[in-house]
Amino acid sequence: MKEQPGNPTVFVPPEDFHQIESKLDGITVFAPNPDSHEEHQRKDYKCPNCGASTRFDVSVAGVKCEYCGFQTQPNAQKVGTSLPGNAFTLDVLQVDEQGWGIQRRELRCASCGAELSVTNENFSHTCPFCASNEVNIGNELNPKLRPSLLAPFKITDQQLRLIAHEWLGKGWFNPKTLRELSSLNPFLGIYAPTWTFSSNIKAHWSALVGYERQERYYDHGSKSWQTRTHIDWRPESGDVQLAIENLVVLGSNQISKRLFGNIQTYDLGALVKYSPDFLAGWQAQKFSIPLNTAWETGKAIMREKAQDACQQDIPTSHVRDFQMSADFCDETWRYALLPVYLSTYRYLGRTFQVIVNGQNGNISGQKPVEWWKVWMAVAALLIPGLGLGGIGFILLFLGGIGVIPLALGLILFIIGAIISVTIIKSAIDSEAD
Repeated sequence: MKEQPGNPTVFVPPEDFHQIESKLDGITVFAPNPDSHEEHQRKDYKCPNCGASTRFDVSVAGVKCEYCGFQTQPNAQKVGTSLPGNAFTLDVLQVDEQGWGIQRRELRCASCGAELSVTNENFSHTCPFCASNEVNIGNELNPKLRPSLLAPFKITDQQLRLIAHEWLGKGWFNPKTLRELSSLNPFLGIYAPTWTFSSNIKAHWSALVGYERQERYYDHGSKSWQTRTHIDWRPESGDVQLAIENLVVLGSNQISKRLFGNIQTYDLGALVKYSPDFLAGWQAQKFSIPLNTAWETGKAIMREKAQDACQQDIPTSHVRDFQMSADFCDETWRYALLPVYLSTYRYLGRTFQVIVNGQNGNISGQKPVEWWKVWMAVAALLIPGLGLGGIGFILLFLGGIGVIPLALGLILFIIGAIISVTIIKSAIDSEAD
């Protein structure tokens, strides 16, 4: 506290603080100047040797100049899952730093509503999420909460091309021309926004639990003693305690949650404290799913895990009228950026998305289906069983020996139907988002 000359009771704030609105009468509140704090952390990612723009190079795990070869390591601390999470309090959101910590531009898509942080050198006019060209690039508006953690990219461009080429060539019911799309639609490396949640759960369950009991009875038809299983039902209950740590929930509405879930095998032990160095030359998306909404999704997933734990606590598989209540405590959250390579392409007027885990190369995506191939395969699988069964039925009707071909036809038809359902489901999943 400083004393104002001539009036020692008046508080004079430090030079980097400013007065903000107070919600209590008679109380004056001061806060750090956000502009000066932000400018203090901004960096100019120009090469000190030649002045060219630098970018984070995955192959050297550092910021590198592509022209003169200058490179430097990011100033970031590896923390993994050891960094404590934030409690669910409003003051944390208000006090935490905003923006990216560096001067960047923002791509805004009028079609899907995406807001993507891009480098100052970015001149793209296509949205990487929906392939729309209705985009505007300007200065960043409404900076949001700054991430606290980040997992750096590890998959190089060469590895990415091999992964995409192999994946696009798979699938006999997909168009053969898909393999060529890996060169027509290059992947874009994006740091995707995610929320990670941890919580301790105390779950209480109650149900009717059935226990098998063998009993003997006399069968008058066979005139012999037989054994049958009887189930005794009892009302039971129990308590289960479960600790869930670092549950990842996607914070983007533009990235397919199903596809992201397919590649969500990140090593969170490799997380580092957020540093703007990792964003040099790369894109990053703001979260479009706020914390409270993501937490509701996280709680629903945690409840499912708690329900599975409660059902495993029941000693038998015979359960009726199962009910569960769950209390959450010690809930914490963290805001982290996870690396993905994203490609969005159009095929016959439809938009498809492909996503690659930028840390380990896991890939998932949508592919168009040539359904005539699927129906040809289904027909080839079902016709033999139907034909053989039809022959057996005719022979049986004419008084011949038709039981054997009829039974074989039925078996072939059932096998063909099972394989057909599997093929149709795979084809539907191929196009699903």
